[in-house]
Amino acid sequence: MSSSLPDVPADEPPLHPIRLVVTDDLQRNRLTVLLRLLLALPHLVWLSIWGIAAVVVAVAGWFATLVAGRLPEGVHSFLGSYVAYTTHVYAYVGIAADPYPSFTGVRGYPIDLEIDPPAEQSRLTVCFRLLLAIPAFLVTSVLQYLFQIVAILAWFYALFTGRANDGMRNLQAYCLRYQAQTYGYVFLLTGRYPSFAD
Repeated sequence: MSSSLPDVPADEPPLHPIRLVVTDDLQRNRLTVLLRLLLALPHLVWLSIWGIAAVVVAVAGWFATLVAGRLPEGVHSFLGSYVAYTTHVYAYVGIAADPYPSFTGVRGYPIDLEIDPPAEQSRLTVCFRLLLAIPAFLVTSVLQYLFQIVAILAWFYALFTGRANDGMRNLQAYCLRYQAQTYGYVFLLTGRYPSFAD
């Protein structure tokens, strides 16, 4: 019987089910950098509206996962698109990416997510997911402050050079990856806890 999974050396843990993919070229348009917050306003409003719907769907998904042991495919797709869209918007606002994001969370943005399909999850950890996620939320909060500080520095850097700084962008990508994994854990996209390493 052949396996469709890639060969992973025995000493390496499997990849996290939510992974950040960075294809950004570091080029920035000075005009859109200057007006970034103004240009992002429609996305921030849409993100808030979509976030309300995501919470409602997540509650329904929580009950479904408690019963079935896995998040339904449609709910997984909806919540996965929301988490990807959140990542795109934050990357755009923080100057970690330059193109204007799509309003749908469609894949292919320069800072994007790969999210594995739904998998079986422990009903016990699903039951206590919000409580279990508290440490990850605390780390995410610290990383969000760090992201914002770097975003201010990145704004000045990109405004004067027309490029993003590789180190700043990579630090922001790290923050976005951990945030996406935290949101994915809370929204039951994965049963795996957010990781500092992958």
